Amino acid sequence: MSGNWPGGFITKTAPTVVGPVDGEGGSASGVWTLDQVADYEKQGLWPLPALDKELYAWGSNSSGRLGLGDTTNRSSPVQVGSLITWSQTACGEGFTLATKTDGTLYAWGQNYAGQLGQGNTTDYSSPVQVGALTTWSQIAAGDAHTLALKTDGTLWAWGSGSVGRLGLGNTTYYSSPVQVGALTTWAQVAAGAAWSLATKTDGTLWAWGSGGFGQLGQGNTTNYSSPVQVGALTNWYKIATGSIYSLAIKTDGTLWGWGYNDNGELGLGDITRRSSPVQIGSLTTWLTTAAGAYSSFAIKTDGTLWSWGVNGSGRLGLGDTTPRSSPVQVGADTTWSQLGPGIEHTLATKTDRTLWSWGRNNVGQLGLGNTTYYSSPVQVGALTTWFSLPQGNKNSHAVVVSKS
Repeated sequence: MSGNWPGGFITKTAPTVVGPVDGEGGSASGVWTLDQVADYEKQGLWPLPALDKELYAWGSNSSGRLGLGDTTNRSSPVQVGSLITWSQTACGEGFTLATKTDGTLYAWGQNYAGQLGQGNTTDYSSPVQVGALTTWSQIAAGDAHTLALKTDGTLWAWGSGSVGRLGLGNTTYYSSPVQVGALTTWAQVAAGAAWSLATKTDGTLWAWGSGGFGQLGQGNTTNYSSPVQVGALTNWYKIATGSIYSLAIKTDGTLWGWGYNDNGELGLGDITRRSSPVQIGSLTTWLTTAAGAYSSFAIKTDGTLWSWGVNGSGRLGLGDTTPRSSPVQVGADTTWSQLGPGIEHTLATKTDRTLWSWGRNNVGQLGLGNTTYYSSPVQVGALTTWFSLPQGNKNSHAVVVSKS
């Protein structure tokens, strides 16, 4: 696949010849293998095009989490301010983060634990800049804590430090960014409810915080207040955090899960918890994955969308409310691109940059102008300019999305 990689629009020039392609044998012109993609992603070599990117929000607006300067709920997309320089977003439980194309970081919404990084615990209903730095590159938001990477590969954390979720070796709360260790090799971050997951540029996987359900992958249920490596492998590619479980894809295209599994959210065909990574099926064609509270999603290299786990309010998109303990395909489309599940609702984009939603809609979080629940994907408006979905959307009712 060249030129348009699901999950983002890439500008890196594809190789002239590669092979074998994803382990299938042979070679192909202008096609990336998963190993090549992972290698470039780990090095931060996937620049996004210089498009104007507006920010839109809808759903519950308690604590000002939509960034619209008030606390009024919205059931349709509303633009946040008038700026066109937004890059990526992350939704925590009651608060929102966003970066701009100039590398600055902004936050708004609930702030009782200092998760907005403002040096205080004041709620804000409009975006406020976190410090003055222009080097923020990736963000993740949990229940009451924030993680962020800088362009120099350093990792930073702030907010609630209970059970060690900040990785700072203690359980202290911080209302301003604090560096996690001294390493400059962090590549990805993801935030669970009270724990954190990250990869390094060498492909290793690390976890810290609450481990009560085995979600840290350490073979136990112990809490850790500093990053600990998950096994010894160096081929972790994509990571995702549910509230208390983990999903991850390796560079070989295999999908793995561990942690809480009382509703089948690990996709292993049972409801047994796992405290170490376990492969989900035997396929080697998984491309990206994401998790809501207890519902899981993944897209394959063929563009198909799959879901499993809790299905209350139809959040799996399967046309019913029956839970699943193994991956089930959502419809027959082969053009799914990005995933943005919330706690009880789901967002996704297709390669034509249309936006779709389904699940719980009690405060308009589906963006459809109503409060009707939908158990199958429904298109949000008619636009074909949606750009990026929230990373780690732990917010049960609010959505903040950028479009160009």
